[in-house]
Amino acid sequence: MASSTAGAGFGQPPEPLLQTAGLPFLPGNTFRDPTKTRYHVDQTLSYRNGYAKPKVRPNCGIGGDEIPFNQLTQSELDELARLRPTLTYGETKPAPPVTFVPAHVAFDKKVLLFHAYFQQTVHESALEHYRVRHVRIYYYLEDDSISVTEPPIENSGIVQGKFIKRQKLPKDDQGGTWHWTDLNLGMDVTFYGKVFHVVDCDHWTKAYLESEGVVVNNCEQPPQDPYIQTRAPLQYSHITQSDFDKLRQFMTMDRKVLRFHAVWDDRGEMFGDARHFIIHYYLVDDTMEVREIRKQNDGYDPFPCLIGRSKIPKNPFDLERDFPTITLEATNHEIKEYFTPGDFRIGETIRVFGRPFLLYSCDEFTKDYYRKHFRVTDFEPLNVEPPSTRGPSTGGLSQTIPPHDGFGSLDDTRENCLHLIPQAPKTDVVKFLERDGQFLCYLARLESRHPEDENRRFIVYYYPNNDTIAIDEPPQRNSGIIGGKFLRRTRVPKKGQPLVGAGIVNHPEYYTAADIAIGAQIEVFKHRFIILDAAGCVLDFVRTVWGDAVPEETIASLEVNEERKMSKAKRDDDE
Repeated sequence: MASSTAGAGFGQPPEPLLQTAGLPFLPGNTFRDPTKTRYHVDQTLSYRNGYAKPKVRPNCGIGGDEIPFNQLTQSELDELARLRPTLTYGETKPAPPVTFVPAHVAFDKKVLLFHAYFQQTVHESALEHYRVRHVRIYYYLEDDSISVTEPPIENSGIVQGKFIKRQKLPKDDQGGTWHWTDLNLGMDVTFYGKVFHVVDCDHWTKAYLESEGVVVNNCEQPPQDPYIQTRAPLQYSHITQSDFDKLRQFMTMDRKVLRFHAVWDDRGEMFGDARHFIIHYYLVDDTMEVREIRKQNDGYDPFPCLIGRSKIPKNPFDLERDFPTITLEATNHEIKEYFTPGDFRIGETIRVFGRPFLLYSCDEFTKDYYRKHFRVTDFEPLNVEPPSTRGPSTGGLSQTIPPHDGFGSLDDTRENCLHLIPQAPKTDVVKFLERDGQFLCYLARLESRHPEDENRRFIVYYYPNNDTIAIDEPPQRNSGIIGGKFLRRTRVPKKGQPLVGAGIVNHPEYYTAADIAIGAQIEVFKHRFIILDAAGCVLDFVRTVWGDAVPEETIASLEVNEERKMSKAKRDDDE
């Protein structure tokens, strides 16, 4: 027993260690199999036809235990056979790399276009609950940036255009951005919390995605905005084609208006009066209006439009017996007949909402229209009292201008009498602009009985833009008279017209260039001046501007004065 134990301990190989499943291969976690009794070594030779041959590999281990080994499959063996040249001769030389092209060059101006839409909730509106807004998503391949634009729609009332500027849009909270591989038809994409549903793309985008192996979904039909559909014009259908063409009437009769002068004589009533009106009939839509001819201080309220432009019925009270006129107004369904151009004739009376209007004249266009369409040739106007310039309370008194009191000018006094609020006198703007900056110079002396005024000389300036005259006195040394402005610029009335008092002329005549001749005497506010000389441009100005309106005596005096100055200058040159 001892020998067998000794032989087992020293003559036999050590027993294999057993490892418990689930425990690490560490000391203390393994033990020997106590039931094992075979420890022989398998033979390494085999005999065939009496000859010993070595085995390729042992099949069993010590004690007949199976030896675990890796058995190569046929595919692995074939792969080793193919790699035999590589194992023998080494790796082949790699092919030279292709020329590097950066992304901003390879994908320059290459953009993917997707059509999408999103719904916008509308709060506090009874007409719509949401809006469908269509957008375009542009994906730029060169830098993977995205921009979103909204095509503008006319009369939408929404600020449209660029919705999201071109940039890389974040996809998630981990820092990822949207890539073209993430986009496809029929899917929802979220940009900054706004959800867009992609419905379609262009042909180039679809071809590019398919070339990259992306299966493009079928395109979808985008929904329509329900509010836009309600605002779309209705498609009317006519059972029978009407001969009346409104479009043709608009194209041929636009801006063509019949104009009649009418009078409403209401003097039979208390506080009534004969009031004059103008009736306009618009041929483009068969509407008419009645406007009053207003005069200043007539005593009536300033409401010139008696009846606004509309279709006026000939008899607005001719309605059905059961029509509730107390609660409802008559519409086009209840009105039987409206006014037409055939209802207007010179000398006839028409009733407009119960008021009688007598037509007494019309304009030339109206006459031509009736000659062409109604064969009417009698347009003799009626003898009607013209519109009165007085109100009912004037008592037949005419307006008179009081005499001038000496303060201000005559024009100021007249304007203060014609208007309740004083206004500046009106001027001829065209004459003022054409002759602005022009003036004529004359040399004059003062006719006086005082000997000290004999040598005084004055320069008379005439301004043709408003017929005003200014007089200056050049200073003379040792004369004892201070020169300067003698008369400021103003209009000077002619001699013999009273300035103050009951005999004042309401429309006086003023001096003009036609009255200022060489040797002529002009009276300027009780001062008499005799014209001695004139500037060289005066004769040319009078001939070109006034022409035949200037008396021949004035032109002759100016011509003699010019000849005298030329002869004098010639004598001075000869001396």
